Amino acid sequence: MDVALPGCYAWADRQGGAAMPHDHGHDHSELDDMTARVMALETLLSAKGLVDPAALDEIIETYETRVGPRNGAAVVARAWSDPEFRDWLERDATAAIGSMGFTGRQGEHMMAVFNTAERHNMVVCTLCSCYPWSVLGMPPVWYKSLPYRARAVREPRAVLAEFGVTLPEGTSVRVWDSTAEMRYLVVPMRPEGTEGMSAEDLARLVTRDSMVGTGLALAPEAA
Repeated sequence: MDVALPGCYAWADRQGGAAMPHDHGHDHSELDDMTARVMALETLLSAKGLVDPAALDEIIETYETRVGPRNGAAVVARAWSDPEFRDWLERDATAAIGSMGFTGRQGEHMMAVFNTAERHNMVVCTLCSCYPWSVLGMPPVWYKSLPYRARAVREPRAVLAEFGVTLPEGTSVRVWDSTAEMRYLVVPMRPEGTEGMSAEDLARLVTRDSMVGTGLALAPEAA
């Protein structure tokens, strides 16, 4: 596997290891205590008048539904259909993404990495849960979990397999470590059979997981 530092870890694949929970129906029990603590803290702060529950709900609603991964999907679809924008995105992702109005919260410094037949990119934050909210919305539970953060760098192919992604043997895997200084957007490979599709239709093929690298873009018939 390739090594690109700083900000990128490429570790030799090894099979085995503890099962990794994520939101594909696996166990989330190791996060229960964390969830309970967050809920207790929210309740306490709300009771003291330090947090407005309505404002908190509005923030969550914004990033879960109105932003979600749709901003990132629009960026990817444009990169697929506009060669000049693709080149700009590769050179300066922060500026290219910002030109579409997607800036701010944890998305100030972005880098786009492009999947090819020879290389598959995957993103993890090994220290916490750095994630480009303005592009992908709120990070999923599995992205913040300790098993994913540990195993993504040790055995990425095994982790990908748990998400249903099996890569050809000739395809290398590069794992990028998201930090407070740099966050990543994976641009998945454009599916076959999408020639002539509009950017809006292409965006429907782009999933959140495909922009983290734990999934692939959808085939046209699956959208």
